Amino acid sequence: MEKIPHELIVTKLKERFGKDILRTEEEPLYKVLVVTINPARIVDLLRFLYEDKDLQFQFLTSLFAVHYPERKDEEIEMVYLVHSLWKNTRFRIKANLPISNPVIDSVTGLYAAANWMERETYDFFGVQFKGHPDLKRILNVDSMDYFPMRKEYPLEEGTRTDKDDTMFGRQSLVNKKESLQAKT
Repeated sequence: MEKIPHELIVTKLKERFGKDILRTEEEPLYKVLVVTINPARIVDLLRFLYEDKDLQFQFLTSLFAVHYPERKDEEIEMVYLVHSLWKNTRFRIKANLPISNPVIDSVTGLYAAANWMERETYDFFGVQFKGHPDLKRILNVDSMDYFPMRKEYPLEEGTRTDKDDTMFGRQSLVNKKESLQAKT
């Protein structure tokens, strides 16, 4: 089975979405195409990928968020993994959101599987999905007033030396070197 060439996908997306395609790249390890899009166009893009007769990305493999505290106004990255089953081609779409207003349209109208994944992403990252039929916490208690997967708190108290936050992305190596130099 011949896979869909990345060039075909990129060409079709650039023709259709123009400047809303912010970046395209091939992930080096698994050779998966990654496209970053304006978050306001996520539903339009996924619908196009779903309906286009040459592409048919009709299976949503996963949907999740990643928190990058160092990215100003793009701290939350939404990631959508879609699969074209008839050509066995996988594709990754990213959309960046500011942590001050992490809002994006729900894709539950296109992929029923998105329902639970969007609720989980809301529960752990606080991303609001406009149009979701029942957006509420599903794994954490309703009274929780924070989102546990955001990197907003240190893992351990600052005086411990046996734990290393850099292993969890909570402190950059540069900041760690600076803090070690300040102690000496």
